Amino acid sequence: MSAIASTTSRFFSGSRAGLAVVVGLLVLLFLIGLTVSDRFATSNNILNIYEQSTGLALVSLGQTLTVLTGGIDLSVGSIISLSSMLTSGLISGDPNMVIPVVAGVLVLGAVIGAVNGGVIVLTGVHPLIVTLGTGAVLQGIALLYGLGPIGKVPLNFDYFAYGRLAGGLSVGATFVLFLFIVTALLLRNTRCGRYVYAVGDDPHASVLMGLPKTGVIIGVYTLSGLFAALTAVYLVSRFGVGQPYTGANYTLASITPVVVGGTMLAGGRGGVMGTLLGVYLVSLLNNLLNFLDVSTHYQLVAQGLVIIAAVSVYVEKRRVA
Repeated sequence: MSAIASTTSRFFSGSRAGLAVVVGLLVLLFLIGLTVSDRFATSNNILNIYEQSTGLALVSLGQTLTVLTGGIDLSVGSIISLSSMLTSGLISGDPNMVIPVVAGVLVLGAVIGAVNGGVIVLTGVHPLIVTLGTGAVLQGIALLYGLGPIGKVPLNFDYFAYGRLAGGLSVGATFVLFLFIVTALLLRNTRCGRYVYAVGDDPHASVLMGLPKTGVIIGVYTLSGLFAALTAVYLVSRFGVGQPYTGANYTLASITPVVVGGTMLAGGRGGVMGTLLGVYLVSLLNNLLNFLDVSTHYQLVAQGLVIIAAVSVYVEKRRVA
């Protein structure tokens, strides 16, 4: 087990380096925002950025776990789309259906993730191909279920998205922050967490060491599916209805905070707190560009440049190390 302790020590030091880079970028963007508008640093705008980060943060949390094992989950967008359709379609405005439907949708998301992990383990096919195929199937099922907005939810269902705690903090965003902190503690302080890093660092060596590689891979994809389904529940809470393309933009978007937050796509290095800061960075950047009245197309260009810059820094740090 000393080998695991040694490698995880390196991973956490790499994660701290990633955190430092993202914090630096956050401070830089905030300082730029101060010069752009007097309304940028107001409490209302900061709380707005915090709230708008919720959906992306939820799906990115699961994506981080798959990337830490050297994989990737390209089915999350389709899981979100199908889950959002089922949530609003099955509830159909009936308050008595909220708990059973939400519970069922979360279980379905977890089962889809487990199937992804099982196929990856059994076939040896790269996760990118497996989850890309799964995503296509799920998107097709969503379109078969409905070609447009379907169903509705009770009025109080929006509490997850618009509810407020003391100080005006968003219920959804604060719940997500709690999830990230718990996940980070589990990754750092439990045997299962260390297994995730070990499998991502060297899957062959992890098998030789007797680590439960199969269980780890199935586990992280199960969690990825679960968090994608939870993202769908949040989006239905926010918009009041499910749509067949609700998750279309979340597949690639969920990878952005992971990479910007310092988690290496090769696996074994990084962490979820870097991802959370990456989510806040993307939300802050979008908010700043909105203040500058920059069109959505240029916002995508700006996000791409931030990703390239961040990844370049991480690659250079790794070479030096």
